[in-house]
This record gives sequence, structure tokens and C-alpha cells, in this order.
Amino acid sequence: MVDVCLLGTGGMMPLPGRWLSALLVRCEGHIVLIDCGEGTQISWRYTGWSFRDLDTILLTHLHADHVAGLPGILFSLAFAEREEPVRILGPRGTGRAIQALRTIVPTLPFPVETVELPGTTELELPGGMLLRTLPVAHRVPCLAYVIHRPRGRRFLPERARALGVPVSAWRRLQHGEPVTIDGRMVTPDEVLGPPRRGITVAFVTDTRPTPELPTFVAGADLLVCEGMYGDPEMLPRAVERGHMLFHEAAELARAAGVERLWLTHFSPSLDDPEAWLPLARSVFPAAEIGHPHRTLSLRFPDE
Repeated sequence: MVDVCLLGTGGMMPLPGRWLSALLVRCEGHIVLIDCGEGTQISWRYTGWSFRDLDTILLTHLHADHVAGLPGILFSLAFAEREEPVRILGPRGTGRAIQALRTIVPTLPFPVETVELPGTTELELPGGMLLRTLPVAHRVPCLAYVIHRPRGRRFLPERARALGVPVSAWRRLQHGEPVTIDGRMVTPDEVLGPPRRGITVAFVTDTRPTPELPTFVAGADLLVCEGMYGDPEMLPRAVERGHMLFHEAAELARAAGVERLWLTHFSPSLDDPEAWLPLARSVFPAAEIGHPHRTLSLRFPDE
């Protein structure tokens, strides 16, 4: 199971009732924070989720509305008595930005590792999660993220018994390791069912639509995507500033065949995002307006 909690939905500046960009993803007791706008630690406290379980922070880019909350989050981790390492990953320049922000939280009870991602990459995260990244089209280096929780193939005990595999060797086969029984090698393919669908969460913000994005987020169970402006007449400003409109986010969701779309990262000028939701739903019916502390638990399809 993967839990998702949207901490903030604002762009540029926080507003009453609208915290800045931040999303929590939790799997097997490990938490990933994507973006960390000003006030993230305050919004987090409404959720009841443990600060201590945070071990990975992903930054889409280094504009203030996505990183200015980092000192407060690091202090909250220290106050939660975390001692295990914390990794902060982001685009080129992340190391310098973290070093500057750390001047006001110079001493922490845990090590902080900063990783600058080279653009398109794949790596493992705690909790059995996998991370993929994609450079997108903003005014500064910016990354979109996909977090995937794969699911192992079902173990078929009746096949293992028919092949004479003792129960003590089942775990090795479940983990993809062949075993030798009475001089014959038994491979995992002989005792495992077909591949099973995992769980995928995609986070896309501060970008214009790009040709690579639909493939990158294809089939996601949840796409959290910016809708900086609702009004189509705001297109020139969206192009100038490297952002998306509601209907463009909905078109991405439709082209990618995702299950759900949460719109987020609203301009301060967008007083009522709900007013523009019908436009998004005319393109992608499963579109929803993101609200602070909106939470979703995603389960494997047949659970």
C-alpha cells in the first residue's frame, strides 16, 4: 500500500488556507517529501504523520516556493529525534542551495546527503520504492518525478511442491534466486505467476507540456500536476513563466491514461480553483482540485 498526502497546493506565495507546494508519499514506514515550500512543517503537523519517518526529500527545482521550508523541516526532524541519514535530491544547483539554507540549521543529529540528479535517471528509494526523473520545461532546471512501488509475482506453492522444492527454499525462489534440488536447477519462472501491476504516483509541476511527459507518467494511479491558471486566456502568461493551464494538465492526464488527476500549484491570482474544474473535467473526467491534507491510500489492484 502507498499513502499520499498533499500538504500544499499554492504557487509563488502562501495564502490563508493554501500552503505552498509539498506532497508526502509513504510506503512501508518510509516517507518521501516532494518539494518543501514555506510553511511545510506547519501543514505537516495537521496530518498526524511522523516526521521521524522522513528519509528522502525530492526537490523539483530551486525556486523559493519549493524549497524555503527546508530549514523548518530539518529542524522538525531533529526535534523528532531522528538520527538516521536523510537524502535530499534535486536538479543541478541543489547542493549549493542546501548549503545556503543549512546556515540557519547548521547542527543536526543526523547526516544530510545531497544528490544532484543528472536529468533522466532511475534509482531505488527506501520502502521498496523506485524513482524515475525527467527534465521538464521551466525557466530553471526542473524535474518531474515518478515513484513506483513494484509488486512481486505471486508464488505458486503447488508448482513448488510438484517440483519437490522444500519449503525452506521457497523464499529464495520468491526473491528471484534459482535453487538446485536433487541435482536439478529450479528457476523462479517455474514457480512464479505472471507479472503483476504495481502502484505509481507521478508529480509534475512548474513546466509547460512536453512531448515526453505522457509516456513518463503513463498509467499512473495518481498524477499530481500543476494547474497554475484556470482561464485559457492566461495561456500567454503560462508560456512566458513556464507553467500549465487546467486544461493542459487534463490533456496530459488523458494522453497518459492515468487513473486520477489532482490539480495543484495554483497562482495567487486564482481565487477559486473549483470554478475551473468543469473545464478540466470536460477533458479528463477524473480530475480533482487538490486541497491541503487531501489523502489517498493506493492499494495493489486485487487487494
